[in-house]
Amino acid sequence: MSDGGLLQYAFFQHALWGSLLASVLCGLVGTYVVTRRLVFVGGGIAHASLGGVGLGAFLGFPPLWGAAAFALFSGFGIQWLSHRREVREDSAIAMLWTFGMSVGILCAYLTPGFVTDLPSFLFGSILSVTRADLLALGVMASLALLLHLMMGRVVVAVAYDRDFAVTQGLPVRFVEAVMTVLTALGIVCSLHMMGIVLVISLLSVPQMAAGLFARTYGVMAVLSVAFALLGSVGGLLLSYYYNVPSGATIVLLCIGIYFVAKAIKQLCSCLFTKSPA
Repeated sequence: MSDGGLLQYAFFQHALWGSLLASVLCGLVGTYVVTRRLVFVGGGIAHASLGGVGLGAFLGFPPLWGAAAFALFSGFGIQWLSHRREVREDSAIAMLWTFGMSVGILCAYLTPGFVTDLPSFLFGSILSVTRADLLALGVMASLALLLHLMMGRVVVAVAYDRDFAVTQGLPVRFVEAVMTVLTALGIVCSLHMMGIVLVISLLSVPQMAAGLFARTYGVMAVLSVAFALLGSVGGLLLSYYYNVPSGATIVLLCIGIYFVAKAIKQLCSCLFTKSPA
């Protein structure tokens, strides 16, 4: 089937639009996550959201609503526990991570027929992207873009040095709260395409590749969006033609982009570095 013929299918149009919107959202939010060294927090939120998926199926409401509630609870729970300094951040992440996974698995097995749907939430499926997913991704991507346009300097300050931002009287807690919401809901909105297990890669791997070339936060964010889009669209095409999970394909392609970018940087460094006389 030609690419033109493939674009006639509504499910693939949804997947492509989803890739674009998820790349913008995860590219912007992921730049903050990587700069603040919150990747492990994002992983905890993603895996904890399985609890909401299972609970939603068990109680009879949309699984992604439950995933959103669990993701927000986990994000703010980790933040609250770590700020109280009674529990180390990594311990709080591990506790909420395993709690969500346990609740999700238990509820899934107690819900007749839902176990067969579980792999699409765990590993992603291009057939699962709906108009509602696109609307949610569009809203979240717009909010992320608006935040960076209106409060870009504050976001950068908080991302690089939170303590310094506090001393300058900047709205640190507000930015942290908004970025927690964007991270949690961004993860949930991307579940159908990427899956719970692999969605965190879109918040970290393109940013790693962008960091090889970027010297400023803004350039890193733009490159992150570009690399995420390249990996997402390429991964979707490969997953369709080879009938493999879209999430895993996108992740492997993004990792491949990182190593190609690293090789290009090293090659340029060798070519343009003068040898000592």
